[in-house]
Amino acid sequence: MPFIDLESNLPESTFSEDFLKKLCSKTAAVLGKHEERMMLVVKPGLPMLMGGTCAPCVILSVSAIGVTDTAEKNKEHSANIFPFLTGELGLTEDRVMIRFYVLEPHQVGKKGTVMSYL
Repeated sequence: MPFIDLESNLPESTFSEDFLKKLCSKTAAVLGKHEERMMLVVKPGLPMLMGGTCAPCVILSVSAIGVTDTAEKNKEHSANIFPFLTGELGLTEDRVMIRFYVLEPHQVGKKGTVMSYL
């Protein structure tokens, strides 16, 4: 069950339902997960500074079980996610950051239990 959090100083109008669905589909495919298992949150309109400027930018956080646990995997994920974000949002690569977090099954609760028991 991957968790995708996108934080940005871009306005809310940038993030249509269509964009959310495409981002969900893209990240699910990149991570090798089913779309039905994805959890996506977008936080637009935030005061943000990246690289000394408040120009439009995005930070994408990817937390997942078993697919974000090595530099090699995350390098591949990054290479596949960056073109989507830059293309869809009209940003240059220096205005996009991605953070990867490893989750263990016991750290994700669902249906009154944790993933290691589902």
